[in-house]
Amino acid sequence: MQVLQKEVNYLGHIISAEGVRTDPEKVSAVKNWKRPENLRELRSFLGLCTYYRKFVKGFSNIAGPLHKLTESKQKFQWTKECEDSFLQFKEALTSSPILIYPQPDKPFILDTDASNESVGAVLSQEIDGQERVVAYWSKCLSKPERNYCVT
Repeated sequence: MQVLQKEVNYLGHIISAEGVRTDPEKVSAVKNWKRPENLRELRSFLGLCTYYRKFVKGFSNIAGPLHKLTESKQKFQWTKECEDSFLQFKEALTSSPILIYPQPDKPFILDTDASNESVGAVLSQEIDGQERVVAYWSKCLSKPERNYCVT
């Protein structure tokens, strides 16, 4: 064990004084990930993406078409929408931001978004004149939740 490190690699995350980011070694596998050819390969890819979901803005919107393929009674048919989601995930995970630690003395900025299929939010703070992300959150809506009013 080493002490007095500027950053520590822990469970696929790099933790430093600046904040938390993805481990480049772990997400480099995403760059070379081949398009899933079956349900097992898709679930494996989605599992990796879900592990790093806190680094991806609009995770649920991006994941929607891919999650639909995992539903029972759903035939595995790769569409353009699936391909777009797959490529968006590859881009998002390989260029994810550093999530900063919240600074209680600074005001928080909460941006929210909702559609008929998902809801999402970004919690951020302005640090040195630049808006920095503290956390991303998103969720796909269940069928009953889709009946709620978006506004």
